Order: sequence, then structure tokens, then C-alpha cells
Amino acid sequence: MHLSTKELILCALFIALITVGTFIKIPVGTDVYTLQFLFTLLAGLLLGPRLGAIAVGTYVVMGLVGIPVFASGGGPGYIAQPTFGYLLGFIVQAWVNGAWARKAKQINFRSLLEANLVGMVIVYLFGLVWFYVVSNYIINAPISVWAVIWYCGILQVIPDVVLCVGAAMLGVRGYKAGIWLDAKR
Repeated sequence: MHLSTKELILCALFIALITVGTFIKIPVGTDVYTLQFLFTLLAGLLLGPRLGAIAVGTYVVMGLVGIPVFASGGGPGYIAQPTFGYLLGFIVQAWVNGAWARKAKQINFRSLLEANLVGMVIVYLFGLVWFYVVSNYIINAPISVWAVIWYCGILQVIPDVVLCVGAAMLGVRGYKAGIWLDAKR
């Protein structure tokens, strides 16, 4: 695979932004939120499906080989964490929301928000299923399906929708500024 200098720089920038976003912690009530999801959304929107997924996938691989880029460190053992499914979901989300945005008739706030919300559903599907399976069958911390849906899904929706809105606004600005890679390859 051949990447241009611009593509390499933008991928590296998004790997760095996702990493930094992981460690920016925003306390809201009893929960703590990060900006990791915001930057995975923007990677898909601005880099496109292929490069967005490559940037997010590279971030995940970096964590799995032991570079402490995840919220709780890194290493191959992270696969057994209940929250690892969200990281896998981020890779697919970057591809899907990047492709969805490029199929829009017009690049505007509404079309990018729609792409982000589709991406959010994907992250939730991967995250909730992984959380349930790992909790119940790997680390022996039983939790019901409804508890997973409530704590890992419903309670997280509003902050994640806010991040989807923010990413759509920033995506439109990036598009107008010329930070938008076309999916011509």
C-alpha cells in the first residue's frame, strides 16, 4: 500500500489525537468520559474509510503490542478486558462513518451527524457484546444483558451523541478547510 506524505502525516496526527484523547478525562457525575471517540469519528470523516480505519487500527495495534496508549495501559492482555470491544468497534466505525460521509449528496452538518450516529451504533454493538461475553465467560464477573445495555449503553448515549455532534461540526470545518481526503483509491 502506498501512502502519500499528506496521508501519512494525517494518519499519524490522528493516531496521536486518539491517544491524547484517551487521557483527557472529563468527569460527569459518577462517570468519566474521554475524547477518544471524538477523534475516532473525526478520523473516519476526514481521512475516509480506508485511512480512518488504518489510523484507528494502528492505534489499537500499538496498544496491543504494549505501548501504553489505552486508558488502562496496553499489552496483549487487554483483549480480555470487558471494554476491548469498543476499541474493535472504533476501527469498524471509522471505516463505516468515513464511507457513509462520502456517499452523502452534500457534505454538511446533517450528513456528517448521520454518519457519526451510524458509527456510534456500530461501536455500541461491538462494545456491548464484547463486554457481556468477556464479563460472563472469561473473567467470571457475571452481568445480565439488561445491566450491560443500561450501564454501557443507555447511560452513555447522551455524552456520545454530544461527541457525534461535535465531530460533525468539526468535520464540516475540516471539509471547508481542505482537510478531507477523497476516497478515490
